[in-house]
Amino acid sequence: MQAQPTERSEYPGDSSLGNAQRPAPTFLDRLNRWSDSTVRTTLLLPALLVVLFLSIFPLLVSLYLSFARVDFVRGGIVVKFVGFANYNKLLFGLDQQHLLGKQGTPSLFGWVILVVFVVTMLYLFVQYASSPRRRLFGLIMRVIAIVVATFLAWMMVSTLGEHGLPGTVAVTLIFVFVGVSIEYALGLGLAMLVTQELPGKRFFRIVFLLPMMITPVGVGFLVRMMTDTLKGPIAPFWNLIGLSTFSWADTGAGARAAVLLGDVWQWTPFMFIILLAAIEGTSREQIEAALVDGANRLQLFRYITLPQIMPVSTTLVLIRMIEAFKIIDLPNILTGGGPGTATESMTLQAYNLWRTTDLGASAAVAYLLLVLVTFVATVYVSSIRRRLVGSTT
Repeated sequence: MQAQPTERSEYPGDSSLGNAQRPAPTFLDRLNRWSDSTVRTTLLLPALLVVLFLSIFPLLVSLYLSFARVDFVRGGIVVKFVGFANYNKLLFGLDQQHLLGKQGTPSLFGWVILVVFVVTMLYLFVQYASSPRRRLFGLIMRVIAIVVATFLAWMMVSTLGEHGLPGTVAVTLIFVFVGVSIEYALGLGLAMLVTQELPGKRFFRIVFLLPMMITPVGVGFLVRMMTDTLKGPIAPFWNLIGLSTFSWADTGAGARAAVLLGDVWQWTPFMFIILLAAIEGTSREQIEAALVDGANRLQLFRYITLPQIMPVSTTLVLIRMIEAFKIIDLPNILTGGGPGTATESMTLQAYNLWRTTDLGASAAVAYLLLVLVTFVATVYVSSIRRRLVGSTT
């Protein structure tokens, strides 16, 4: 007599028969499950508490302080909720010129920059609106981004124009865009240079990294010593070319140039080392094939090297921009933020307000900086990085 085959479910996902035959969990099985869950929770809880205490909790406290006024009294402190009073004072009240600057008459160069910027933003918007991937939410957000970006561009060219006075927002944007652009260009040039068959290139690879090994405070004092025209190791050179009576801090542009000089010297090695690794990771077969076909070095860079390093470049610039928004060491050491607010960044403004115990206004400036960084990073990623990465795939 043959054994009857066991009935199986017609549907693979039907496990009712298996569940019926599965034995009920014993007390020991339930105890093991509870023990595993308890161990996981016990191991993860300390790390979670540390993150909450060091990260999320200070964010929430500082957010509340931005809507409050903190008074130091005998025996403690008094925290009073004042709503948007701190933000109103910064954006529309007594500290408006300190933050946003005083508008003047834009120069011809400023008008050219503003027109080019607006045309570029409109071109990107039309390109997105005509693409099949457009969405209503994306169109609305891009319109808002264009309005805000145009306002920031107008604020920069007007406050830097005749009879204008730049505020901390404009100064911060100058340090970010001008500094990061120069650093990327120099870093890319140095990376391309040391990949060539030149004598001593290994030595220069090490020398180019030396500024990264110095603390920001050390860089600040070093640049301060080098730009001093009265004393220091560079003073004879300034005297030789007739600039012994020149001071970088006499004008706002000169003071900002001194800060940018130190910032570029400090952060160009960061760009250099990342771009060098990206260039050395490019496909050698494509380069050799292009050389066989008669391509020159400019064509090699434009059509082979640059597209391959573009994903790394866009991410690198994004990281450096976020870091540049937090600049505080160099302007504080070199110029103290002066003359006036010519070199005072938003981070330095928040620090100065904190030193004067105006904790509410300091927190408000910090959160305005957070909003500005988020806006610039979002616009950059949505308008540049996705297109460039997609063009290389």
